[in-house]
This record gives sequence, C-alpha cells and structure tokens, in this order.
Amino acid sequence: MTVDNGILTGIRRVPVAATEAFIVVEAGPPEIDAYRRLRREVFVREQGLFEGHDRDDADDDPRTVVLVARTTDGEVLGGVRLHPAPHASTAGRDIAWWRGSRLAVLPAARHGVGVGAALVRAACARAEAAGALRFDAQVQARHAALFTRLGWEVRGDVDLLGQPHVLVDWPIGRVQRLATATKAPLGALLAGLDGPAGFRGDDGVPVPGSDLVAACDAILPSMVERDPEWAGWCAALVNLNDLTAMGAAPVGLLDAVGARDASFAQRIVAGLRSAVQAWEVPVLGGHTQLGVPAALSVTALGRTSRPVPGGGASPGEALRLTADLGGGWRPGYTGAQWDSSSHRTGEQLRALGGVVGSLAPTAAKDVSMSGLVGSTGMLAEASGVRALVDVERVPTPRGATHGDWFTCFPGFAMVTTDRPTADAGDLPGFVTSEVCGEITAGAGVGLRWPDGVVTEAVRGPVTGMGAA
Repeated sequence: MTVDNGILTGIRRVPVAATEAFIVVEAGPPEIDAYRRLRREVFVREQGLFEGHDRDDADDDPRTVVLVARTTDGEVLGGVRLHPAPHASTAGRDIAWWRGSRLAVLPAARHGVGVGAALVRAACARAEAAGALRFDAQVQARHAALFTRLGWEVRGDVDLLGQPHVLVDWPIGRVQRLATATKAPLGALLAGLDGPAGFRGDDGVPVPGSDLVAACDAILPSMVERDPEWAGWCAALVNLNDLTAMGAAPVGLLDAVGARDASFAQRIVAGLRSAVQAWEVPVLGGHTQLGVPAALSVTALGRTSRPVPGGGASPGEALRLTADLGGGWRPGYTGAQWDSSSHRTGEQLRALGGVVGSLAPTAAKDVSMSGLVGSTGMLAEASGVRALVDVERVPTPRGATHGDWFTCFPGFAMVTTDRPTADAGDLPGFVTSEVCGEITAGAGVGLRWPDGVVTEAVRGPVTGMGAA
C-alpha cells in the first residue's frame, strides 16, 4: 500500500462565487466517503500522483480525524485529515506528534472562496485539541506560501512522489502559554525578596543558620471550594513533594485555613488530616479563619545537611524523570491533575520522600503547576542552561496523552540532572525512573522528536528570576 503523508492540493480551475457559504465540520461516514472520492479525483485522475487509489494506513487508523468544508446544502467542497504521525520508532504509539495530510479541494472552490485556508486553520485547532505538541505536514512546494501566510514554519525540503515538497510545522504554544500564565510574572513581582544565594526560585529554601528547609504552597481557591477534602490532601502532598525535591526529611507542617463556616472548614481539615496520618507528619500549628472565602496554604519544614538546588545543572549532564505512574485522572480534573497518591499506602507515600536522596542529583525540581516541561524550564533557567527533552523516552502513564502529561500536575514527579553514567540508586519499586534528555548550553526547553527534529516548547526564561 502506498504511504504518503503530504498535504497535497490540486491546481486552480474555474472558481465558484466568493460569497458561497460553507462551514468546516468533523466528517461523519457519508462525508468521509465524499471526501475520499474527491481525493481520488484530485490525486489519482487530475494529478496522476497515484495509480488506482490514494488510500494508505492512516485511513485505517481509528484515531484519524477527517474535517470537511461543506455548503449549507451538504455539498463537500474540500477536506483534510489529521492523524498521529507514522514513524518506525513510535510503534503505533501516540506521542503527541500529529500530521496533516491529503488536503483536497474541488476545482471550482480553489479560488476566492478560502476553503483550503479554512481547512488548514481548522486542522491546526483540532490537532491542538487532540493534545498534539507537534503538528506538521509535507506540502507541495508550490503551495508552501499558503501555509507560511497562515503562520506555519518551514522546516526544510523533501522529495515526495517525484514532486518537490516542503516540510512545515504549525507552532504549538501549549507549554509556553502554561509557563507564561503560571510563572512569567514572578521575576518582577518578587524582585528584592531573594532568598539565600544558589536557591532563588527553588522548591524550598534553606533556613539560614540551621539545617532546616522551609517550603510553602497555596491551593487554588476554586479548588478548595469545589473539592475541599482533596484540597486538604493536596496541600500536604505538594509541600512534602517540595521537601523531597530538596532532599529534606519532613519535620512538620503549618496550615492556614479560610472557610465560610465551621462545617466547610471541617471538610478541608479532614483531607489534611488524612494526609498527615498517611505521611506521619504532624501539623505543628497554624491559623483558621471563618466567615471568609475559601483559602488554604501550608508551610512545610524539613531537615537536610545537603539541600539539593534546582539550579545545579551543567551542560553535558543527563535529564531524568522519576515519577509514580500509577493511579489516574482525578475526577473532574481530566488532563489537569493526575492522582497517583490517594490509592497508595502510607508506607509507599513515605518511601517517596527518599527518592531524591537516593538519586543524589546535581539539581532537582518537583513537577508542579507549570507541568513537566515548564518545571524543566525552571530548572534550566535557575541553572543558566538549556534542556532537551526526548519526547519518546519520557515515562508516561497509560491513560494519559503526552500532551496532557507534559502539562498537568502529575501527583509525584521529580526532574533531576546528573552525569550520564549516574546510577538511579535504590528507588521504590512502584516508581519509574528514566533518563529522557540532556542539558546543553543555551536557554529554554526543546522537545526532541524521534526523527531528530527539535521544536521549541519554552523559549527562554520561565520566571524571569534568572540563574540561582
């Protein structure tokens, strides 16, 4: 079966009226049949690129999506398909690399109507909705201007079916948008509030004159209102993760709770109580305020004589992800919060506290609200380096797309760096730890794909706080 993953368009002919109304929709079976007939007319009969038919494996992939432009009376004017990019090393896995292909438009609708451009725009939006972190296409060189005009970036030339083509990428900004929304204002906002040298912007901070490490996190008020027990649990979870990232053993927690009444406060405290019982970490004190909007923050104290910085990485080191891939999406937070902790025993949860100590890395960062890639960007910024993430090698749980996993709060996940030959040490048997990238000179975070292409996920600093 002939395989072709290019977006191909036919030559212009007599146009329909520029006022012809059409909409772009996801195709059902009748529209897919019409789209395939149109493809055969364009690519087999008109252009002679194929003999007999232009079908390939992507047509049989159940994940393939077909978009069509149709008139108000149902006539299909054009169509395009998008699907996970075929590559030998992915073995059929969806690693958030999608491809657009087989763009075909009726000869009478190729001029002045905008069908082709509308289909391309719709395909970009649909690919991002599918969780793509890379979306590319191989287009006939004579049509490359259409794509560059729509914002696509030219990657290089390629010969396909005896015709000159251009490989183009649609720049997907999902990771950059998340990093910008959650972390970009911090540099200016926190100017003049710098902590000890070497730990600026870290998950926790060494307390001067002691072996104590302090960490503090607040839970989103909307989450406290929506799911107070879960908010209480997570308030302990995220702070203990911060201590783990510093290589510190927990000593205790301080909590600050705001609630509209005692009944609601009790629900928050119930979640926190369950957590501290599981982790066997005491609440040393805190503050509770009733008659106010929901609010929750926790401060954690831990001890270590050798705190691990988030800014200790150097070029030439390996990038590692160590994560608990068990569990699943928290109900109501699919794609945003992975719950790896609520089903674990207390013994298992406490074992996670020794992960960074076992790894003994040069730098460590807890994966937080900026996601895996954004948190890696924070480590890179604090270290004054660039990180390259090998997409295919990142441990990812079943039930999560790479797009969601790279941008969600993962429950328990640590990004660390060390020399390439470093041993992972003695880790709990239920965690997964893999080298999945490298540290180089430069800035930001690049995603390296199985074909060797690197796309920019984070361009430059994440927080603006600079090197630690």
